[in-house]
Amino acid sequence: MYDVLVVGSANADLTVRVARRPGAGETVHGSDLVESAGGKGANQAAAAARLGGRVGLLARIGDDAYGELLLDAQRAAGTDVAHVIVESGARTGTAMIIVGPDGDNSIVVSPGANAALTPEDVAAARDVIAASATVSLQLEVPMETVRATAATATETGTRVVLNPSPTPDSLDPELLAAADPLVVNEHEAQQLAGGSSEGTPEDWARALLGQGARSVVVTLGGDGALVVDGGGGSDRVPGVKVEAVDTTGAGDAFTGALATRLARGDSLTEAARFAVRVGAAAVTKPGAQPSYPTLEELPS
Repeated sequence: MYDVLVVGSANADLTVRVARRPGAGETVHGSDLVESAGGKGANQAAAAARLGGRVGLLARIGDDAYGELLLDAQRAAGTDVAHVIVESGARTGTAMIIVGPDGDNSIVVSPGANAALTPEDVAAARDVIAASATVSLQLEVPMETVRATAATATETGTRVVLNPSPTPDSLDPELLAAADPLVVNEHEAQQLAGGSSEGTPEDWARALLGQGARSVVVTLGGDGALVVDGGGGSDRVPGVKVEAVDTTGAGDAFTGALATRLARGDSLTEAARFAVRVGAAAVTKPGAQPSYPTLEELPS
């Protein structure tokens, strides 16, 4: 049915750009507020769909204006929203984003309807999961729902791409065992591998393999990505030089692209090489979903 079924969050992003981030108790002037579609799950779905993937999204939103904003953005990207549940009387999740002059961001998420996505919703979508090539997961919805999705995908033979963000102190062994790959940035890899400041991304990735992950991809920002397969073999995928404007959602663009290419039979290294190009394109424009490229817009 789908190349990628994304089970996860959908948020309205409320973004303000500042000349510098405020300190504790300080007020600074910012740009006009920009409202756009976001949420790690919805971001990954939009990124994959823009690249031509057959994509579905299982998520919960409220019956408010932000919910309509999110649905419109997914339809425009090409995502099938038949499995997006509109919850009467609920508020759609929101993310408050401050973007500094270097393009880096600080984000606070209010989950809203995302908190109501349940294992029962997953059970109702079992046939959809079984018919999908990959399922992409993040941690902006309840953990029991993520666990239920991973377990269902494992039972039905659907490949799980897990981006454990926001990052917990540790991951359940069952979740790690389902991840093929586990997609983390350097900070997440270090934290999940035990938090030691010693070592390299290769060390942290192999530690995560030792904890049970089937494979690991560590994103390295402008330096590209590291791929470590189940046997411990590693490949460095070089970055693409671009001028960063806004890094919001770049990791989601990478993960959506990775899941799409894995669904179509690429090796993990081949998929990561493609995903690095997608992530690089995403940082050259402001916003999350509005920055995601089509195939024709990718840098070489």
